[in-house]
Amino acid sequence: MERRHVVAQRESMDVESIIRLGAFVLTGALLAALEAVRPRRAPEAGRSFRWVGNLGVVAVSSVLVRLLFPVAPMALAATMREAGLGLFPALGLNLAMEIALSILILDLAMYAQHRAFHAWRPLWRVHRMHHADTFIDFSTGVRFHPVEIIASMAFKLALAALLAPPPAAVLAFEVILNGAAMFNHANLFLPLTADRVVRRFLVTPDMHRIHHSTDGREMNRNFGFCFPWWDRLFATYQEQPAGGHEHMAIGLNIFREQKYRSLHRMLAMPFLSPDVRRRP
Repeated sequence: MERRHVVAQRESMDVESIIRLGAFVLTGALLAALEAVRPRRAPEAGRSFRWVGNLGVVAVSSVLVRLLFPVAPMALAATMREAGLGLFPALGLNLAMEIALSILILDLAMYAQHRAFHAWRPLWRVHRMHHADTFIDFSTGVRFHPVEIIASMAFKLALAALLAPPPAAVLAFEVILNGAAMFNHANLFLPLTADRVVRRFLVTPDMHRIHHSTDGREMNRNFGFCFPWWDRLFATYQEQPAGGHEHMAIGLNIFREQKYRSLHRMLAMPFLSPDVRRRP
């Protein structure tokens, strides 16, 4: 019985991985094409080198997560529901309500996690690799240090165990989160009228780009990944950057040299001190 359960969990992880990979590839390809047609900021030279580093980090993180975690959030949520444990089974809601609430709660949790990675210095040293990209496009949306991805996965597993949301909601949220992160980092021009409408329901590239300003005050605004409501609710929303989108400096005031786009230096970034980074 236990062996069958382990096999079922592995099969669930495989299905989740295939769906997420397919959504990732399709979304990334679409956004890359749209960025080429309608860029918000002038395209930067050396894009392919950036992509190798940014997508290389995704590959490293994916392998480590697969090795370190025997179960995915979707499979854990299913196990908890089968055992009658967790918050949602106790509430007795219909499936549609459970799915809607699950996605909202998980997105709020990612907002809180994002703020924590900015607020606590050890977490910020890990998260700053994401912010060190000096030009943002869809690939920046998946450029997170493996340590951050591992911590985020542990947090999601804890949420899955506590809430026991419908497995379909967990999978849907993972796909939405991944796609939304690539979309709101995209170097994509949305007509201003369209942007004002879309950002009422979804974080847009213009809204999130402010978060990647070198200005520390702007960097601590617009934390949301999917839905824009949490920034408004918790007073972290900023409408537009002070210097305008076209000329706003992107990234950090450190790690700006070309060499920090290489995969091994990106992975080392949380552990580098100012003295180390100044060495030739």
